Amino acid sequence: MKKILIIEDEIVLAEMYKEKLEKEGFEVFLASEIEEGIEIAKKENPDLILLDILLPRENGISFLEKIKDEKILEKIPVIAFSNYDDPETKKKAFEMGVKEYLIKANYTPGEVVEKIKKYLK
Repeated sequence: MKKILIIEDEIVLAEMYKEKLEKEGFEVFLASEIEEGIEIAKKENPDLILLDILLPRENGISFLEKIKDEKILEKIPVIAFSNYDDPETKKKAFEMGVKEYLIKANYTPGEVVEKIKKYLK
C-alpha cells in the first residue's frame, strides 16, 4: 500500500483529502506544520508528500530546504498544493524539486488524486 503524507494546516481540507485518498487505497498521514511533517516523513517514509506552501510558523519552502539535508527524504516526490499563486514562490519550489505546484482553487479533489497517482506508478 502506497503511503502519502499531507502537510496542510486547514484541518477540514486535510481530512477531506485523507478520506478521498484512503478510498483510493492509499495509507495517509496528516501533519499541520513543518516539524511534524518531517517527523512523520522520517518515521513512515511516504511514497509522496502533498505540501501546502502557506503554513503556520514556517512555510512549505522551508520544509523543502530541510528535507534536502535528509538523504532518505530528499528522494520522495513532493507536490506543492496551495492557493498562494506567487511566481517567485513557485519558481523557488520548482528549484527545490517539487514535481508540480497546484493551485487549490483550480483543481477538484478528483483531479488532485489523479496527479498524485501519476507519480506513484
